[in-house]
Amino acid sequence: MSDEIKHECGLAFIRLRKPFSYYQQQYGTVLYGINKLYLLMEKQHNRGQDGAGIATVKLNVEPGYPFLHRIRSCAQQPIADLFQQIGKEIDEIEKYQPAIKNHPGLMKGHVNFLGELLLGHLRYGTQGKNNVEFCHPFIKRDTIPTRNLALAGNFNLVNTEELFGLINIDPGVFQRQSDLAAMMEVLHHFLVKADEAFPGKLDIVKVLKKAVPLFDGGFNFSGIIGNGNAFVTRDPHGIRPSYYYVNDEVIVAASERAAIRTAFNVGENEVQELMPGHALIVDPDGNYSIQQIVEPKERKACSFERIYFSRGSDEKIYNERKALGRFLSEPVLKAIDHDLKHTIFSFIPNTAEIAFYGLLQGADDYLKKIKIERILKWGNNVDPEKLTEMINRKIRFEKIAIKDVKLRTFITEDSSRNEMVQHVYDITYGTVRKGEDTLVVIDDSIVRGTTLRESIVRMLARLEPKRIIIVSSAPQIRYPDCYGIDMSKLGDFIAFRAAIELLHETKQEALLTELLDKCKELQRNNQLHTENIVRQVYKPFTLEEISNKIAQLITPPEIKIPVDIIYQTIETLHMACPTNTGDWYFTGNYPTPGGNRVCNKAFMNYMEGKNVRGY
Repeated sequence: MSDEIKHECGLAFIRLRKPFSYYQQQYGTVLYGINKLYLLMEKQHNRGQDGAGIATVKLNVEPGYPFLHRIRSCAQQPIADLFQQIGKEIDEIEKYQPAIKNHPGLMKGHVNFLGELLLGHLRYGTQGKNNVEFCHPFIKRDTIPTRNLALAGNFNLVNTEELFGLINIDPGVFQRQSDLAAMMEVLHHFLVKADEAFPGKLDIVKVLKKAVPLFDGGFNFSGIIGNGNAFVTRDPHGIRPSYYYVNDEVIVAASERAAIRTAFNVGENEVQELMPGHALIVDPDGNYSIQQIVEPKERKACSFERIYFSRGSDEKIYNERKALGRFLSEPVLKAIDHDLKHTIFSFIPNTAEIAFYGLLQGADDYLKKIKIERILKWGNNVDPEKLTEMINRKIRFEKIAIKDVKLRTFITEDSSRNEMVQHVYDITYGTVRKGEDTLVVIDDSIVRGTTLRESIVRMLARLEPKRIIIVSSAPQIRYPDCYGIDMSKLGDFIAFRAAIELLHETKQEALLTELLDKCKELQRNNQLHTENIVRQVYKPFTLEEISNKIAQLITPPEIKIPVDIIYQTIETLHMACPTNTGDWYFTGNYPTPGGNRVCNKAFMNYMEGKNVRGY
């Protein structure tokens, strides 16, 4: 994704099922759990670089000794920072007790984060809030172990105000800005009620069944409790991903299957998907079960996970991304009039590389078919020179663009800043025959179009191709997301701006006022969640008309080289990613009522000139 948008969060949970002495004997280190947590987090660092946090719970601690510990960081490399701090703590202890690592019991007593339950989190900053206070896990402390809770997750909720109201809490400034704060208050409220009713006999399933149905959003969250209970819970639509793995030694959960497979060196079928509406429940003795918490609804797993967010090292995701590129080969071939001799293929950014392979594969299959057809037409009259030339024909591809180190500038003038933005990517000179070659470049998706306009198109134009075709492995992003991706302002979307331009050009701008009035009427009647009004903005125009307008908008006025855009269709997206059908950012089909409300609110904000989130 050449346009930077905030990534999904990443979750990592580990419950050690054996005494620390077991790991010392089996693996030669009492730090087995901490090391595995580090791997799980590092293998999901793609899911957020704004901050990270760890919480641990120690079991069977003598009264008066702390059993819940937490550390958070928003340093430039937050994961490394966390584990370096833990490492320094261990180094300090070793100065005075050099042989302590050979004594698991002493290590547990002296090292804060050496607990049987470990919870790690990677985050992106929403609402521009990157302070360490916003980093997960959040904690609640109490003198009673059962009422101590550490909570973290990958989610956005769209009904935080209602949640505070349900439990009669007047939220403070900090709480209003954090979805996790609302979730924490609700869960802890029911946790305390359960402990009051049956002290020492916590039924965490009952707690979750009371709290989770109140959450409107997409979520995968985990909690560890001071008495040794733990849980990982997924939303009823399966919007956010969740996976787990269990053996005699550990119970593990994470946001990505590939992270678990790599960290624990296990096969694909050994890592299970936590089904929508279900929870992985762990009791204080290390036993586990999978429990249904809410009634599962129509599966709407986020398709962006497959297009962009999740790591492509997962074999299913790898094949799906290749399929996304392959499905684009036919429209690209049609656009270049099948002239592969004068076409160069490339990709920007690096995350589009897998889809690029699929695009190449599709083009190569076509080329092979043409070779066979032409050779067969020759019959017995085969010229060895012509045959050699035909066999040696290949798809032309180059590494056209290289992303430079992240440029930072103190320059504040817009003109100077734009000049600096142009150089985020560098180009490979001498790869294009000037005025002859068409340049086809694939991107994961196009959100704002800012990087395309200010950097990529200008840069590609310096190579002086005959034509530039930008290909998006995702369909047009038309609607806000409120379930985990921080893109909630309609005015940011290049597709929305293109539709607005077309409405003005075709003298249909009155439609916008009509739709604003309709939104206000729905809001007055508390019906803003009942339908997606923004769909009407796109209705007067075809997919091609909006694509053509987007191409105009991303082309700087001084660039005279023709620029076109080809998008994935909704149909081929679903063919490529059959199990992740959540496509609300492309179609406006929101899985929960809160989605429609957020979308309509975003439209009202746009029309009223408010540069704020829709939720």
